Amino acid sequence: MRIQTTPLDGLLIITPDVFADDRGYFFESFSRQKYSDVFASREFVQDNISKSQKGTVRGLHYQVAKNAQGKLCQVLTGRVLDVALDIRFGSPTFGKYFAVELSEENHMQFWLPPGFAHGFSVLSDVAIFHYKCTALYSRADERSIRYDDPSLKIDWNVDDPIVSTKDAHAPMFAEIDQDFVF
Repeated sequence: MRIQTTPLDGLLIITPDVFADDRGYFFESFSRQKYSDVFASREFVQDNISKSQKGTVRGLHYQVAKNAQGKLCQVLTGRVLDVALDIRFGSPTFGKYFAVELSEENHMQFWLPPGFAHGFSVLSDVAIFHYKCTALYSRADERSIRYDDPSLKIDWNVDDPIVSTKDAHAPMFAEIDQDFVF
């Protein structure tokens, strides 16, 4: 397993060891023992899977308070542009984002600790996206930021994005509360 840091403190790209042969491939997508150095005392309590069509943008989502989530993301089928936005007030990279392409070919995983809003766009015809979470989903603690907020300048690499009504009407970045302090 190879671990890469990113320009935003706390975000990691993990490339597992993949064993391929004529039949296909095998890799461990998670092992508490192998990932213990990466996640220390964090425990994953919920796994989510979404299936989306090309051009879909999901996000930017996050949760607050005791239900703030860390997420370990990967793509099972297809390709996505995975985006993390630093929402930690006082962070030197507050308001900056980092994006990485995750695909079924590169097997990469993206770790986002609490304090980042998360979203992704689908670059392939279909994508099946999997993420492990360190807190359960909580509607009361769920928050979102407009995916197309011009102040963020996120290039989702899609034309005519397909978004949910909730995401299309999410607050702008300048309107978020100070839920995370660096």
